Amino acid sequence: MDLYEHQARELFKDHGIPVPDAAVVDHPREARRAAELLGGRVVVKAQVKTGGRGKAGGVKLATDPAAAELTTRQMLGMDIKGHTVRSVMLARPVDIAAEFYVGYVLDRAAGRFLAIASAEGGMDIEEVAATRPEAVVRVPVDPAEGVTHTKAAEIAAAARLPAEAAGILQGLWQVLVREDALLVEVNPLVRTTDGRLLALDGKVTLDDNARFRHSRWGDAPADPATDPLEEAAAAKGLNYVKLDGRVGVIGNGAGLVMSTLDVVAGCGARPANFLDIGGGASAQVMADGLNLILADTDVRSVLVNVFGGITACDAVADGIVQALESVRLTRPLVVRLDGNNAARGRAILDARAHPLVEQATTMDAAARRAAELSIT
Repeated sequence: MDLYEHQARELFKDHGIPVPDAAVVDHPREARRAAELLGGRVVVKAQVKTGGRGKAGGVKLATDPAAAELTTRQMLGMDIKGHTVRSVMLARPVDIAAEFYVGYVLDRAAGRFLAIASAEGGMDIEEVAATRPEAVVRVPVDPAEGVTHTKAAEIAAAARLPAEAAGILQGLWQVLVREDALLVEVNPLVRTTDGRLLALDGKVTLDDNARFRHSRWGDAPADPATDPLEEAAAAKGLNYVKLDGRVGVIGNGAGLVMSTLDVVAGCGARPANFLDIGGGASAQVMADGLNLILADTDVRSVLVNVFGGITACDAVADGIVQALESVRLTRPLVVRLDGNNAARGRAILDARAHPLVEQATTMDAAARRAAELSIT
């Protein structure tokens, strides 16, 4: 269950993470009143569960309450990547000296969490990760140990964040644990010109299995603006996020999938999605995932990157073959299998000998080939 930005900031505030003063409204006249209470000059931010709002016109500065009302009127009802804007958040603006990125994500395959941080946050963090992956630090976190002050200081130092960011990292960890989240991120975390650290924007994904413990979100009916592919994935229990590229990506484990996205981007292509089939996925899950990716009309090629562990590579290969029986493959599929039963998995795909299925032995080679195929 993804939260809206204003809901994420509520959690941040509850756990001691500083955020700018803000208000959420769903009517232009309410925006005028809210802007007056916030000091007149505000940032108006569309509340939709997707990225890229700024470039789509969903984040604008209003210089006074009248401008806030007009901007809200223009923004409500907008379509941003298939999501209709039904409410906006008005936030007190701040003077920014530097932007950072911090977050945690569940790495299913490794059975732990991954802290991700960069001293170069903001709208272009994906480009930073693609062109200069060394600027994005990934630090494994043992769930039993958690993020102590020492661990938080280690993450901050590794990413070249201000030392006081360690407190933010500890607060985010508390959000992750106490709220049963699978993903928490702040982008950007900013240092203001007067030296404060503030969470300007955030994303939180909660574990649906723990919803009964968090009544504050109610029954959380499906967002009518949710991307249909994300809705279909949720119905199948798949961890899927729609992106704006042309290379469909499937992997087992959040850390592996995120690394795959970076490698694809480094090869000059844009990933079309994030899809983690999990560390214990069955052949049926693999087939469901592949069918979902192929249903995306933006996809020009598909990359399956699996390291066999609990899910053996032969089971993954069986899932791919199952999917090929139920869907007409019209786009090339590149598969990289490594780990448990990899040789047997490769043999299964060789025996199927589908003309659009290729295999590669390394992640780099597989990503490079998928990128090439996405532009042909």
